[in-house]
Amino acid sequence: MASMTGFLSPMCNWAKIGLLLLVFTIVGCNTLKKVDDDELLLIKNTIYADDEKVSNDAVKSLILQKPNSNVLGYPLRLNLYNLAKENPDSSFQNWLHRKEKREKRLNKLLSKKQVNRLRESFFVKGASEFLKRIGEAPVTVDTLLAATSIERLEAYYDSKGYFNNSGTFEVVEQKRKKRAEIEYKIALEKPFLVDTIIKNITSPELDSIYQKNSKGALVKNGEQFDLNNFNSERERLTNLFRNTGVYNFQESSINYDILRDTLQIADDQLMDVKLNIQKPRSSNDADSASTYRIHRLKKINIYADYLIGGTTDSLKSIEHENYTIFYANKLRYKPKALTDAIFFEKDSIYRDLDRIRTYRQITNLNTFKYPNIEFVPDTAQAKLISNIYLAPRPKFSLSFDFDVTHSNIQRLGTAFSSSLITRNVFGGAETLSISARGAIGLLSDASLSDETFTSEIGGDINITFPRIWLPVKTKNIIPYYMLPQSRLLVGTNFQRNIGLDKQSFNTVLSYNWSPSASLKHNIELLNVEFIRNVNPDNFYNVYQNTFTNLDEIADEFQDDPQYASFFEDSGDNDDPLTLDIPDGANEFAQAVLNNEIPTTPEQFSEVNSIDERQRRLTENNLIFATNYTFTKSSKTDINDNSFYQLRVRLESAGNLLSLLEDVVPYNENDNDQLLVFGVPFSQYFKTELDFIRHWNVSNTSVLAFRSFLGLAVPYGNSESIPFLRSYFAGGSNDNRAWNAYELGPGSTRNINDFNEANLKIALNLEYRFPIAGDVKGALFADAGNIWNVFDNEDNPDAIFTDFTSLADIALGTGLGLRYDFTYFVFRLDIGFKTYNPAEEWSRRWFRGYNLRNAVFNIGINYPF
Repeated sequence: MASMTGFLSPMCNWAKIGLLLLVFTIVGCNTLKKVDDDELLLIKNTIYADDEKVSNDAVKSLILQKPNSNVLGYPLRLNLYNLAKENPDSSFQNWLHRKEKREKRLNKLLSKKQVNRLRESFFVKGASEFLKRIGEAPVTVDTLLAATSIERLEAYYDSKGYFNNSGTFEVVEQKRKKRAEIEYKIALEKPFLVDTIIKNITSPELDSIYQKNSKGALVKNGEQFDLNNFNSERERLTNLFRNTGVYNFQESSINYDILRDTLQIADDQLMDVKLNIQKPRSSNDADSASTYRIHRLKKINIYADYLIGGTTDSLKSIEHENYTIFYANKLRYKPKALTDAIFFEKDSIYRDLDRIRTYRQITNLNTFKYPNIEFVPDTAQAKLISNIYLAPRPKFSLSFDFDVTHSNIQRLGTAFSSSLITRNVFGGAETLSISARGAIGLLSDASLSDETFTSEIGGDINITFPRIWLPVKTKNIIPYYMLPQSRLLVGTNFQRNIGLDKQSFNTVLSYNWSPSASLKHNIELLNVEFIRNVNPDNFYNVYQNTFTNLDEIADEFQDDPQYASFFEDSGDNDDPLTLDIPDGANEFAQAVLNNEIPTTPEQFSEVNSIDERQRRLTENNLIFATNYTFTKSSKTDINDNSFYQLRVRLESAGNLLSLLEDVVPYNENDNDQLLVFGVPFSQYFKTELDFIRHWNVSNTSVLAFRSFLGLAVPYGNSESIPFLRSYFAGGSNDNRAWNAYELGPGSTRNINDFNEANLKIALNLEYRFPIAGDVKGALFADAGNIWNVFDNEDNPDAIFTDFTSLADIALGTGLGLRYDFTYFVFRLDIGFKTYNPAEEWSRRWFRGYNLRNAVFNIGINYPF
């Protein structure tokens, strides 16, 4: 989302006043206000195991009574709670009767009913309830809870093999008034070790499976007893049996017996363990057929038109590759499309893994609702009949979206989109999506454009195949359990805005697959994009910084009559003449480059740079690219706050076109560039590395880190990277102390309205912590910049030359507030320029570190 500096800057003074009032209010609170004289405020818990301090968060979480939370060492929520009145009703009554005739006058002025409502109002009662809700009551020392915590600690160390441990606690009063900490001390004694594992497996088939896979056991001879290892071993064995034919195996059938009196202390502290794998709970000891056995698939039935609660008696059926497909009236799906999604095979051993993969692949087809898979056993033969019930989704679905936006460019913007989805288009579970979108916005500043409104309209046709769509077979390389998909997209977009007004046409043929939930591959075999600038004459109106630089050079020649045709009346008394846009500016620049106007070498270089930039940003682009993206993440679920994520992307553009010189009709322009349909095609190689790492600092705080490195190198038919494929710095998801496109390149000072380059380094570090309820806080440091390298840029301040250029890395620090709406997070960040490479060496540190120069960014969800 765009930066909101211009919108929020009038609020800075009010923000300062509000911040000061909040600070004075909170600082003025008495932390011990609601701690009675016979109570002690708990400020710290310390755990010692054999006199060694314990820092393990899992152990600390066993303590029932924890000190009040704090924000950067300050008990904010406690003091918010202390601001609440203990009994607002009594306080209101005392105020009401403090003066003899006050209640009578209020009853006449407001009525008796309204006075009673005033008693329940936010200012009387609601404010206190709100403060109590978001605050925290003081946590005072409770010895009963401490004793229970000791029992939990003893149980924890029991689970780690210290069966003879014992614990005590001590309340240590602090020098500061009415404050104390609790010290928990555990004497561990010697741990017990596993000596021998004795098997007691009632099923011969299970015993055979166990023997073949015993090397992977997690409970081993000679290792210290650890209950977690026993639980993990139960899970391992359950997965093992359920993936080797025992479809109905229950984890509750596994238990362990410890064959030693753990209360007795001996020198060796060795213990024997008995592994019991028994019959199912529902089995009868006299019934030998009820023991666990290896099952095979006898028959696989697929119900393609299943209605929940309906009957299957009237369905027709066909046989396809040992599968029986049932359907109503007419089979709407190609049999292969259905059977390819099923990973069970006739006469094969049952595997739970195949069941999970079948669920995932059927869901991935986006044609059926979540499937129901049933297994009917034939216990006499140890066979299974699998019934797979598929309830079709609606053939068509239509959706509409509408958004209202605001930014520093648009005073008000509205966007709408509509999408029509058609499922099972060709009978192979293909999905066709036809979407249209449009937007209109009201400009916040009339000087940005001759137009008052911006507009955009576009549409896409997107078809997805649940397989790799290639003339060669890929099933052996990319099996269906990897959820392969092919996507063909054709789209167009028309923009009319403060820019050059663009038309774009794009076509994408891509493939993606996921070998596991944490790993994903995506290949865009073809990514063709054509961008046409409709209004190139508007360049100097849009890029006003560029125009100002050119106009300042032209000021030296505005009084010369022979150059009068380049200028027009500006209406400004201080600078009455300015270059005419576009003709005057273009003709002046061309005259300088043709040496028709005498300029200094520095001025000539500046005009040449401006002219190159204009040609680059106003020329049409044809990008014919291929790219590959690899993504890996260790994140297990939405609540996992300790994970890493790696994304690697490689992209190459123009190579295929250069190889098809005999097929594609080429022309050449004056710069010796090859043209396809009159447009020079882009040729470059681009690579990106994006790494994110999160650490749990505590149960509620997270440290998040991100590093990004991107490089795009033009060659062959290109001297620079297309604007759409280049890099920029700044903004709500990058370096938050600068607006988007404002930072760089290198040590240059915002030389253009939209600064971009082909090399980018970004490093972000953010500490996230709770404040009160759903309100979260953050402290962040953002470092990075963009540079030009291996292209036609000749400004040394913008070029990355060697490691000394790393001195141009900008540093922004700041703080943020977030509100968690469960489904998304609303974010406000305030960034301060801590180190600004655009300044002189002596002025780079902390020169813009104040609210006046701060950058306010609004965003949705976390930046990384």
